Amino acid sequence: MKRFRPLRLAALALSTSLLLACSQTPTAPDVQFTTIKGEQGRLSQLRGKVVLVNFWATSCSGCVAEMPKMVETYQKYHGKGYEMVAMAMSYDRPDYVMNFAQTRQLPFKVTLDTDGKLVEAFSAQFGQVMATPTTFLIGKDGRLLQKYVGEPDFAAMHQLIEQELQRS
Repeated sequence: MKRFRPLRLAALALSTSLLLACSQTPTAPDVQFTTIKGEQGRLSQLRGKVVLVNFWATSCSGCVAEMPKMVETYQKYHGKGYEMVAMAMSYDRPDYVMNFAQTRQLPFKVTLDTDGKLVEAFSAQFGQVMATPTTFLIGKDGRLLQKYVGEPDFAAMHQLIEQELQRS
């Protein structure tokens, strides 16, 4: 019987732990939400689509600055199996969110996290949401593809969306 050397054992342990980590990517929490238009939804209803969940606030200058690019991304990929849910933070005034969504004609789902339970569920699953904007790109299978804190690199994000949309 051949004896393993410590270096080989360490390499084997590392590769095993990496394999386990990759196969155990957490799935998005199955949160229920109500859009500002009064539509009820669950994140699980969007399985099979690439979903972007964006935590934002009208008082966040970075959120306001990135929103036109979010709209462009939605318009570019929505017909191909992409969905977006913009979740306004609990401290955001509902009338401000409604006005923002209406004046900018946001085409995607916009919801108010009035009690903080949406951000709490995402924080528990993917790590604390500590700043806005914080965005989660979720694959067709409900698993996290990427977490962005601050404005995403939209070109890189579009590549990731395209790759996931092509995946069967």
